[in-house]
Amino acid sequence: MKVVVHVDGGARGNPGPAAAAAVLSTPDGDVLDEASEFLGVATNNVAEYRGLLLGLARAKALGASEVDVVNDSELVAKQVNGQYKVKHPAMRPLYLDAMQALREFDSWSIRSVPRAQNAEADALVNQALDAMRRS
Repeated sequence: MKVVVHVDGGARGNPGPAAAAAVLSTPDGDVLDEASEFLGVATNNVAEYRGLLLGLARAKALGASEVDVVNDSELVAKQVNGQYKVKHPAMRPLYLDAMQALREFDSWSIRSVPRAQNAEADALVNQALDAMRRS
């Protein structure tokens, strides 16, 4: 089963309060699952990777064998695709976790898109951040 996994992460301040989110759908756009989590204080890039990891875990739980990951972080997409090196020491474990998670699928792809094309995952990140601010 192929799943499209829209993922996002964000921090208000860098670092600052951060959250990650994922929206999983069929290739036709029918939403199968969505999730978000508050991360505490983190950088934006850490939150982006945590969004990726959240989305991949949810896809695996749904039984997906193929994933098409869509995010709005060019850095994460290019690191995972091998176009950029992972230079920051704090990012390396997250990168390695993501690569391990991706190896559990028969096939995968990851690409970055403008934020407007990732609106549902972006909205979930902001909902998680707003909920923590209110509590």
